[in-house]
Amino acid sequence: MACPFVHTIGKQHSVADSATWNLEDDLTDIPDDALSLTHLNAAIQLLTAPSNENINHAVKSVIKKYGDRWPELINLKIDTDSFSMFPNYDYLADIQDTLMAMDESAACEIVSLIGEELIETCCVGIIERAFKCLGGNLQEFLGSLDGVHDVLKLQEADISDTGFVCAGEGELIFTSERPVISWLLLGALRQLARILYQIDDVRIHLEPMEGDVKRYRYLFDVGASLSKRQVEIPVLKERKRGSVSAAAEDLKMNASTFCKAFPWHFVMNSNLELLQLGNGFNRLFRHSFNLYGRHATTYFRFKRPRGLSLNFQEIRRHTHTPFLLAIRSQVCRRDSTMTGLEIKGQMVYCDETNTLLFIGSPFIDGLEGLTCNGLFISDIPLHDATREVILVGEQARAQDGLRRRMDKLKSSIEEGNAAVTKERKKNVSLLQLIFPAEIAESLWGGATVEAETHPDVTMLFSDIVGFTSICSRATPIMVINMLESLYRDFDEFCGFFDVYKVETIGDAYCVASGLHRASNYDAHKVAWMALRMLEACTNHHTHDGEHIQMRIGLHTGTVLAGVVGRKMPRYCLFGHHVTIANKFESGSVARKTNVSPTTKEWLVKYPGFKFELLERDPSCLPKDYPNAGNSTCYFLTGYKHHEVAEDEPLDNHIKAAMKQINIELGRPTEASEPTE
Repeated sequence: MACPFVHTIGKQHSVADSATWNLEDDLTDIPDDALSLTHLNAAIQLLTAPSNENINHAVKSVIKKYGDRWPELINLKIDTDSFSMFPNYDYLADIQDTLMAMDESAACEIVSLIGEELIETCCVGIIERAFKCLGGNLQEFLGSLDGVHDVLKLQEADISDTGFVCAGEGELIFTSERPVISWLLLGALRQLARILYQIDDVRIHLEPMEGDVKRYRYLFDVGASLSKRQVEIPVLKERKRGSVSAAAEDLKMNASTFCKAFPWHFVMNSNLELLQLGNGFNRLFRHSFNLYGRHATTYFRFKRPRGLSLNFQEIRRHTHTPFLLAIRSQVCRRDSTMTGLEIKGQMVYCDETNTLLFIGSPFIDGLEGLTCNGLFISDIPLHDATREVILVGEQARAQDGLRRRMDKLKSSIEEGNAAVTKERKKNVSLLQLIFPAEIAESLWGGATVEAETHPDVTMLFSDIVGFTSICSRATPIMVINMLESLYRDFDEFCGFFDVYKVETIGDAYCVASGLHRASNYDAHKVAWMALRMLEACTNHHTHDGEHIQMRIGLHTGTVLAGVVGRKMPRYCLFGHHVTIANKFESGSVARKTNVSPTTKEWLVKYPGFKFELLERDPSCLPKDYPNAGNSTCYFLTGYKHHEVAEDEPLDNHIKAAMKQINIELGRPTEASEPTE
C-alpha cells in the first residue's frame, strides 16, 4: 500500500530559538508531513492490529512471490468486498483457517512471510520515519516499543492486554490473545531489522510462555549488530590531559549533589537493599529504615513490567523497559498523602559497583495530582520534563473545560434555533392553511403582496339547497355541527386534488384551481371534486334525517387575486368571471353541477379523459355571459376512466385519473385518500 506521506522534512527548530514561546501558540503552521503521535500510532498498529486492507496487500505480495512454492496459496481470499461491507470482519482469522486446512506444518511460516510483506508494503514514507524514531539500533528499538505502546494505549483509552516488554538484550516479550498475531509479528520484526538497520542475517526464535495470559518470547540472534548504531560515534579510547572522561573515578560531583539533582532516584545492591536515595525519597523514608529495614520491595510495589520476578538478575534484564513503582502504605505515616504515589522511570545497571540505579519522576499529569500527593512544583527538578507535562495538562484541562462550555452553549443555541424554526414552521403551516404557500411565505417575511392576474382559473361555487329552511328548524349548534362534518370532507378533497380553498360563507363553499400551481388539468381536478362533493352529500344528513342536497357551478376565466386587509387579511378573487362563476352555481339545480362553456372546453381539450356531460338549453346561460353566441352550459353527470371497468365505483375512476396526471406532472403518485 502506498503511503500518502512520502515527503521528508528538515531538521526541526528548537522552541528555545524563538523570542517568545507560548503554550497557546497556534499549531496550524505544522507541515502536513510532520511526524506526529498519530503516525507513530499507525506504525505500532501495523505490528499489533494491522488493518484488513494492509494485510490484503501483503497476502497478494506473498502469493506473487511464493506461489510456485505453495500453489495452494491461490485459495486465499483476496477480494475486498467483505472489508467495506463488514467493517468488523476478521480477515486474518480467515487466512489462518485456510492455511491450517492447506498445510498445517507451513501455516506459521506463511503467516510470518505475510508479516514480512506487511512491512515491505507499508513501511514507507512517514511510517518508516515513525519506526526509525524509536531507536538508533535494534536493541534500542525493542526497548522503546514497551514505553511507546503504553503511552499510545493511554491516549486511545485502550484497555486490551496487548503489549510489549523488552526483557533483556535481544529478548522481547509480546502479549496477545491471538496466536496468529504473534507469528505475523515475527515476520514483521525480521523485516524491520532488514529495512531500518540493514541486518540481513537476523534470526528470531519464537516460543510461547506459560501463564494465564498468552505471552510470546522473541529471542534475537544478530551478533554484534544488535546494539550497533547505523551511524558510528567515535569514542575516546584513552584519556588525554584536558579531555572529557567517562570513568567513574573521575566523577566531578559527590553523592549529595547527585541526590539533589535527581531527587527521585535510588541505588540498590544485588540483594535489592537500598544503598542511596535521592532527596525526594529520603524525605519520605528516612524515619522508616530503623523499623522496616532497607529492602526495596518493602518501600516500593513494582507495577510495571507486569509479571516481573523480583530478583536482581531479572530486573537487570529489563533495563530497557520502563518501570512504574508505587509507594507502599505501610512505610508512610498514617496522615501522609503520598501513599500510592507512582514513580515512573528506568533501571540502569552500574557495572563498576554491581548495583542498579533507578532514576524516575512522579507519574502525575496535573496540579491536582501534584497537590493531592503532598508535592510541590519545586519537588520536580527544572530539567525534568514532568514540569511541562503538568503545566500542559493543566492548560489542556482548561481548554477542555472551555470547549465543553462552548459546546454546551452551542448546543443551547442550536436547540433554541431548532425551537424557533419549529415554531416558524408551525406559523407558516398555519398561514398556508389560509393562503397559498408563496403568499404565506411573503406574509411571514413581512413583504408586501402585490395583486396578480391569473388566466384560466377554474372556480367552483356551491351552496346547500333549502339552507334557510334548515336553519329555521334547527338550533345554531346543530347547523354548525352539520357544516363542520360536511366541510371536513370537502377540505380533505382540496388536499387530495391539490386545489385552493378560497372561502366559506355560511353554506357557500368556494374553491379554485390554477392560482397557486397552474397546469393543463385545473378544470379536471375541480370537476372531479364537484362529483366527490355531491357523492359525499349522500353520507351527510340534516338534523331531521334528510340528505343534504347541494348545487354546484363551475366556470373558467381570468381573475385578479390579492391580499386584502391587515387585520385578519383575506386572499380574495376579483373580476367579472368570479361573478359569472357564482351565477353558474345559482343557475344549477339540486344534486347537479352546472358547467360553463369555457370549463367544458378545458375538460374535452385533452384526450384520455371521459367526462359525462349533459347539454342544457342555451337559455340557461347567465344573461351577462360574454360572447355567448351558440354556446350553452352543461350538467356534469359522471366520469369514466378508460383503464377502469365501467361498473367500478366513481372513486376508482377518479383515482386512476389523478394517478395519470401526477405521473405526467412528476408528482407523487400516491395521494392521500380523502375520507368520507
